[in-house]
Amino acid sequence: MQASRTSRYRPSLVALHWLTLLLLIGVYACIELRGMYPRGSAARALIKDWHYALGLAVFALTWLRLALRATGTTPPILPQPPAWQAGLAHLVAFLLYAMLLALPVLGYLSLNADGHAVVLLGIEFPRLIAENPALAHNLEEIHETIGTAGYFLIGLHASAALLHHYVRRDNALRRMSLRG
Repeated sequence: MQASRTSRYRPSLVALHWLTLLLLIGVYACIELRGMYPRGSAARALIKDWHYALGLAVFALTWLRLALRATGTTPPILPQPPAWQAGLAHLVAFLLYAMLLALPVLGYLSLNADGHAVVLLGIEFPRLIAENPALAHNLEEIHETIGTAGYFLIGLHASAALLHHYVRRDNALRRMSLRG
């Protein structure tokens, strides 16, 4: 029984990993769907509010995931992949975590710079920077660029997991499996 525990991530990390994916699907869906509604419409405003709320949830969950990862061990991939694959996996994981933290911060700051407060569940969050339309534009551009890169990173991460599972036939994907 001990071997199965050390060959998988803790159940809390597994649950947070898949919950983060579901939230990201929602975040990206909001962006893709918002264009279906005219500017100023109630539906578009609701989709934007959901985008903000889901983004903040991703931000909070990411910090929780990082704290849990810092207090546990990472189960090894067996058989061990070549060093270049392990290095690439670490780089992609770092970039994914950086994206999960940077996007909500950039979104928050771009709203502030655009003269808007972040409101979640009727609670207005503090403005961290003053209104500055030029800065808002730049922050939005960076936010969108990183968000677009996120499609690639998430796709690369998922593709690598499937490659490990079906081609290499190692335990990389099983380490993050919801089933025991």
